[in-house]
Amino acid sequence: MISSYALSPTRVGAVINRNVGALRSGPSYWLVLFSGFFEPILYLFSIGVGVGALIGDLNVDGKTMSYAAFVAPAMLAVSAMTGALAETTFNFFFKFKYVKTFDAMLATPIRPMEIALGELTWAMLRGSLYTACFLVVMILMGLTTPIWALAAFPATMLVGLAFGSVGMALSTVIRGWQDFDLVFTGQFAMFLFSGTFSPVQNYPLGVEILIWITPLYHAVELVRGLSTGVLSISMLGNVAYLVVMAAVGLSIAGRRLAKVLTA
Repeated sequence: MISSYALSPTRVGAVINRNVGALRSGPSYWLVLFSGFFEPILYLFSIGVGVGALIGDLNVDGKTMSYAAFVAPAMLAVSAMTGALAETTFNFFFKFKYVKTFDAMLATPIRPMEIALGELTWAMLRGSLYTACFLVVMILMGLTTPIWALAAFPATMLVGLAFGSVGMALSTVIRGWQDFDLVFTGQFAMFLFSGTFSPVQNYPLGVEILIWITPLYHAVELVRGLSTGVLSISMLGNVAYLVVMAAVGLSIAGRRLAKVLTA
């Protein structure tokens, strides 16, 4: 006999379908959805292309590449991160804390972990939309090839999974909107210092070690290696880091939802 608390793909799908239904509510959600795509594109053109014209080529792991080709994979990883976090922080917190969307879901057979999985899957879909469009831009600009773009796309999904899980876990413990300032300060700090705009070896050793333990660094290294074709054994460590991050974040989010919503 299957336990009534066994996870059901159908019920997880119902949570995702609820978010799809929100797309029909009006153009405002679509505007918010697509606005997140343009920020990394603007950074790519302003810094990768504009500043890159002054910097010239870089030598990364024995391969010479343009500065734009160095920055573009980092912006791809950032795009996956911001897409997932946007959905699992502000949007998730609003549904969790204020409109009580998840309380209403629990009046149906849907369980807390299925809510977490459904919301996380939706966040990954949003992040994947951003990264797919960004990869097309990279191909058109000659910053990657279609083959390496196909190789990098699953990596961006893993990045979205990892950051979406952690974002959702944080949203279950945050007290109010003001606490998001701390979250996004940390997000912006990672954006600047995770090997996005310069190799981490350029920093002092203490800063370099600090960067090594941040999640966006591992996301950038994994995506950059796959999109440029510069592969190394250390990328397995990047994958392991992101997988553990996703598992821990999802576990905390599911437990917190169960504790708060069923209290």
